[in-house]
Amino acid sequence: MNRNHTRRGLLTMAAAGAAGLAMPSLVRAETPVEGVRRNASSFRMQDWQDHFDDLGKATLICDTQSRAVHFWSGDGSDYRIFPTSVPISEELTKRGYTKIVRKRVGPDWTPTPSMVERNPDLHYMPPGPDNPLGTHAMYFTWPAYLIHGTHDTRKIGRLSSDGCIGLYNEQIEELFGITPVGAQVRVI
Repeated sequence: MNRNHTRRGLLTMAAAGAAGLAMPSLVRAETPVEGVRRNASSFRMQDWQDHFDDLGKATLICDTQSRAVHFWSGDGSDYRIFPTSVPISEELTKRGYTKIVRKRVGPDWTPTPSMVERNPDLHYMPPGPDNPLGTHAMYFTWPAYLIHGTHDTRKIGRLSSDGCIGLYNEQIEELFGITPVGAQVRVI
């Protein structure tokens, strides 16, 4: 038997053995624990034409199932997708058509009465690192619903908001920069 062939065979067997040892952890990583979802989005492609007649100034589709915001520029030349956090329950999830009516860098935050009812310790927060709206916010026509950033990156990919759509601060800054006031939005 050729000496190189033997070495190659040993290396192949060693690699197969290492893969076999790693396999249980890979299987565990893919096996869902009841009631727990991993902090990752499984994006589903969206087609804006399934939701709107035209792109308007720009179009956003907030997909609460796959936990992603889809963006199309008004001329259709720019399509981007962003991972998001979504509302923690069906009761807090509002679906339908709206639009971006204002945008703000360094938003302040006031909890809604229902938030204070659930957690009396909540109070007004000025812009800053503890503010739950992060660095940028884009407001819908619906009161108290918006797309905003978050300083708590563990929330992205999870059911974690009180109704809003949250993005990493770097990504809300990007989306904020390309989304005009008047952009049409559908939350599905």
